[in-house]
Amino acid sequence: MVSNMTCPPPMKATSEGVFQGNNPLDYALPLVIVQICLVLLLTRALAYLLKPLRQPRVIAEIIGGVLLGPSALGRNTTYLHTIFPNKSLPVLDTLANLGLLFFLFLVGLELDLNSLRRTGRKALSIAVAGISLPFILGICVSFVLRATISKGVNPGPFIVFMGVAMSITAFPVLARILAELKLLTTDVGRMAMSAAAVNDVAAWILLALAVALSGSGHSPFVALWVFMCGSAFIMLCSFVIPPIFKWMSRRCPEGEPVDEVYVCATLGVVLAAGFVTDAIGIHALFGAFVVGVLIPKEGPFAGALVEKVEDLVSGLFLPLYFVSSGLKTNVASIRGVESWCLFVLVVCAACLGKIAGTVVVSLRCKVPFSEALALGLLMNTKGLVELIVLNIGKDRGVLNDQTFAILVLMALVTTFITTPSVIAVYKPAKKATKSEHKNKTVYRKGFATSQFRIFITFHGIRNLPTMINLIEASRGTGKKETLTVHAMHLMELTERSSAILMVHKARRNGHPFWKKDPNKGSDQIVVAFEAFQQLSKVSIRPTTAISAVSSMYEDICEEAEAKKATMIILQFHKHMRLDGHLETTRAEYRHVNRKVLEHAPCSVSILVDRGFGGTSHVSASNVDSLVTVLFFGGHDDHEALAYGARMAEHPGINLVVVRILLDYNAANSGSVSVEISDPPKDDDVIAEFKDKLLKKSTIKYVERVVKNASEAIEVIRDNTRCNLVIVGRMPEGELAALMRKRSEFPEMGPVGNLLISPEFHITASVLVVQQYRPQLSVHALASLKEEASID
Repeated sequence: MVSNMTCPPPMKATSEGVFQGNNPLDYALPLVIVQICLVLLLTRALAYLLKPLRQPRVIAEIIGGVLLGPSALGRNTTYLHTIFPNKSLPVLDTLANLGLLFFLFLVGLELDLNSLRRTGRKALSIAVAGISLPFILGICVSFVLRATISKGVNPGPFIVFMGVAMSITAFPVLARILAELKLLTTDVGRMAMSAAAVNDVAAWILLALAVALSGSGHSPFVALWVFMCGSAFIMLCSFVIPPIFKWMSRRCPEGEPVDEVYVCATLGVVLAAGFVTDAIGIHALFGAFVVGVLIPKEGPFAGALVEKVEDLVSGLFLPLYFVSSGLKTNVASIRGVESWCLFVLVVCAACLGKIAGTVVVSLRCKVPFSEALALGLLMNTKGLVELIVLNIGKDRGVLNDQTFAILVLMALVTTFITTPSVIAVYKPAKKATKSEHKNKTVYRKGFATSQFRIFITFHGIRNLPTMINLIEASRGTGKKETLTVHAMHLMELTERSSAILMVHKARRNGHPFWKKDPNKGSDQIVVAFEAFQQLSKVSIRPTTAISAVSSMYEDICEEAEAKKATMIILQFHKHMRLDGHLETTRAEYRHVNRKVLEHAPCSVSILVDRGFGGTSHVSASNVDSLVTVLFFGGHDDHEALAYGARMAEHPGINLVVVRILLDYNAANSGSVSVEISDPPKDDDVIAEFKDKLLKKSTIKYVERVVKNASEAIEVIRDNTRCNLVIVGRMPEGELAALMRKRSEFPEMGPVGNLLISPEFHITASVLVVQQYRPQLSVHALASLKEEASID
């Protein structure tokens, strides 16, 4: 009997267009474009919704994949057959696995074998316990599942797959969660990262064993040959790959772009390794992972590979893998009380194995209980690696639909509860300071000098010359080292999947993330500060902080307090264009500045950079700058005057202090709300300044009496022909109250707003200063909540 069934024709790549009567969704390229766009739209929307819950993006991608599959939207057969028809799945799976191949290469790049060799006995014990107990419980659960919903499966591979699925800790996801919770450099974070790295390597070895056992060959010698060939491949790569890539790395000097030939050659090696391991029978992913692990991490080469590969892979191709997985996941297959009880059993076994095993061993290693419990919860993180294990098991026929769905949901639940659970059980203790933080302001009675600590923040190299020139101007007489500078490079914690840059900076020492040896990295900023330190009497300690923009101010305030800073110097959220106008760098930085002004443990200033000192560092002997302090009155103006006086100690700085007074006989003060300044009084501060500093020939003091705000503005305009203008953020008094009408940037204060307004053409940089007070004034607080407006 001849069958009438015929196979559908393969999909053509491109259509001839709708005007030719073609449906684009019947062709491979337009259909895969629609699929990618749909995946990106849904996963990004879910990531945005889950962001307040501080969940890693992998959660949104897993949920998005499940929603697009037969568990939710796929229940509509019209949608499923139109957007994800069976004939399109080979193309989708090929792209997804290609993206996954390169992602596993990036994961391998994250693992530093040298760090693994230095893993302490404590972290190694925790890692072994975090693998062993869940693996044993996974084996126990596998017997229960084989007796109920997984009857007839091959017992050997099934047992190993269940053990691996239970015992995995997702290294990249864990790094992202630790960074989000600011735990990367705590004892818990360092321990978790070390243990997770060991766990990751062990899990891949176990998975290779499981894949070798799950082949379709019935002879046990086939599995043995697969395992032996895989081991031989790894040994061969261990001897061949490191020397080749060390040679490439040596030919890529610091600060220079990596040659395209080397990048292409590396990606070609990744693909070739994937082909070899696929031919052996242990999946193409292993070859890519092995190459990534063996590439040397020293030098700029590894970082350049990450930067060139990860955005395309993580942003575009990798989400397709979650859809591919979601199309195989049918939550509706978990039917009846028995199946849901099995789901609860699997989740409890996974959590119990990880948490109990980690906690018990941690306590034996004399880790405090709260830290041990946090470690257990963190080690329970699953993610993409878990899905890879499950998908390989599903493709090899080891896991049926129901078991696969249960394990996918288990991975989702265990990862979802990690962040809130850790927040609930673990509160890292703040660093104890050896002595009280006393010098929180620059101003001292009588303008007395003392140890001066500046905490500078910056986002990139654009403002580097100005920052160094500002430090040079602030270092005083230079007779002895009285200035210490903590320079923090602020980097945003993005949703990138790769954690190599973040982790390697964090695993050095300090908080938020110290970079101990700048010669080993490509941090030009650190190199510049180190060079300046050698030429001056200033102690500069560069750091790097990586956090979300919304919580960046916490890093700044905590570190400023820990370092007992006298003043925090922030960058204005706009930078100067070539035509002299200010252009927004990142609007989010304005939020950071406002929060720091509100919560700072010391005085704060915001620098509007217009090229103070020029576009390069000016040596001490060549400094010749004119600094103007505009003094109206009040606490912030006292601080601005004190900082200007500090600068005037430098032999290359000329200081002009302009005190602007209101002629009360001409002013109508009846309708203006005035905030009275507390002691010390303005006249007393000016008297102290004159008595201590006015004898110097480089300092000039003038007073200007005005009748109204308009005249005050003209006085300001006449005195801004200089290199730097220093003003108080919220000057006090009747004249200052008259000038509070202009509020494009309320956090900059009335005078600061005037100096940066487009109508007020000046070439001087502007430093807006706020003096530390335990409680800010009503006007000062209101200006930080006020939205931008122009009257």
